[in-house]
Amino acid sequence: MLAPALAANPDAPAVEAVSGVWSYTDLDRHAHRAAGALWSLGVRPGDRVAACLPNDLDIVAAFHGAQRIGAIWAGIGEALAPGEQQYLHDLCGPTVTLAGANYRVDSPDRVDADRWSDALTRADSAPDIGVDVDAPAGIAFTSGTSGRPKAVVHSQRNLLLPGAVLGATRGWGPTLRKGDSFPLTILNLMVLSTLLTAQSGGCAVIMNRRDVAGVIDWITERNVTVWNGAPAQLYDLARRRDVDLGSLAEVWSGGSDTSDELREEFAAAHGIVPRATYGLTEAPTVVSIDPPGTRWRPRSSGQVLAHYDVAAYDDDGKRLPAGELGELKLSGRTEGDWAGAWRPMLGHWEDGGVRRVDPGPIPTGDVGTVDDDGWLTVLDRKKLVIIRGGANVYPLEVERVIGTDPQVAKVAVYPVPDDRLGQRVAAVVEGTGTPVDFDSLADLCRHELSPYKIPEKWTQVQTLPVNAMGKVIRIDLPGLVDGITNRSAP
Repeated sequence: MLAPALAANPDAPAVEAVSGVWSYTDLDRHAHRAAGALWSLGVRPGDRVAACLPNDLDIVAAFHGAQRIGAIWAGIGEALAPGEQQYLHDLCGPTVTLAGANYRVDSPDRVDADRWSDALTRADSAPDIGVDVDAPAGIAFTSGTSGRPKAVVHSQRNLLLPGAVLGATRGWGPTLRKGDSFPLTILNLMVLSTLLTAQSGGCAVIMNRRDVAGVIDWITERNVTVWNGAPAQLYDLARRRDVDLGSLAEVWSGGSDTSDELREEFAAAHGIVPRATYGLTEAPTVVSIDPPGTRWRPRSSGQVLAHYDVAAYDDDGKRLPAGELGELKLSGRTEGDWAGAWRPMLGHWEDGGVRRVDPGPIPTGDVGTVDDDGWLTVLDRKKLVIIRGGANVYPLEVERVIGTDPQVAKVAVYPVPDDRLGQRVAAVVEGTGTPVDFDSLADLCRHELSPYKIPEKWTQVQTLPVNAMGKVIRIDLPGLVDGITNRSAP
């Protein structure tokens, strides 16, 4: 993948991060050393390499090194609670886990910074592995409606394809400086950073801050030309008209719905219209995006990329005509320049191997439309996911934690609208006969869940509305809590 850039301009910047800048020659050398170090630690083709590392040069080198020896990469988020990290670790069963300061799992495969540094120093070259581009290469963790993460497995072919298509269709070249502040432990972000920019001969700007001041500093000081952020970050930037973001040619908004009002506010503040996106871990990453420039359609998430075929289907699995509403499903394009380029995800990693998915279009779990020109619009989500600032929160996962407290008879978690984050997490609790101590429930959640999953609004009710099957009628929750005294997050 690096060969064209190494031949054309080996000294051009390939990756810029908080600890420095690597040219393409540097990246190639560090990836070579990382491959040798992983081999010396016992990693072989098909083994999993997990990493819980910050956004910096080390995680980029380790990823490239793992790919060179045919290993399967899996990122574990630094912000996850210890139990969540443990679950992902156990799910993928790594031979080596590269552990940064925020990794809180003890296991025999753990490799801390000092041991990794020593391995990099001492390792010989790894053998030249004839890597199969269609073999398992990366695991991306997602969640089903139950909140339990699933491990989606992708090949190198599919990890490289988004960068190839986006680079070709958007006309990118060596001047591209793409900034990403989302964690690179998310496989989709590795795809959209170093893999994407290398195929255009540009530079991946790996940002280590997500706050508005930090994002501004990175964009302005590192001359970022394309920046990818969550709607909440765009919301904050739209209120900073005092800064000059003139280096930007494109701003992407992804992770959750981007309102028409937010696009207009950002454009008024900075003279650039954000490009809305729609993505899937199972794709991987971007499925549709607004075209370059200023063109967009209200409530739309852009046009489907050239290698995908996305359409709405009815409940019987029948493909619907363009413009009709149904569940969106994904398959590969069968005509045009990118026909046959995309292959379905390999499956899910379970019990030490890949469980293949059923053949046919991949269901997205989202309800929407795709018109004759490929403009995709999501109307609603089939899944019960709450999207808070671009991060997914699954109600059942939070309910399971709160329900372990003896004060709680029943609990329901649901979203409340928020101008900045899109949605916030709220909880309605049916007690066991006494006033519920919300402070103790919040403390319980802090111990078991990531901070963004903790309810920020609490309400106690005498009885939760349920149907004949005993399931909470969620559509009734907002009306139920109106007029009841609520508590914000303790």
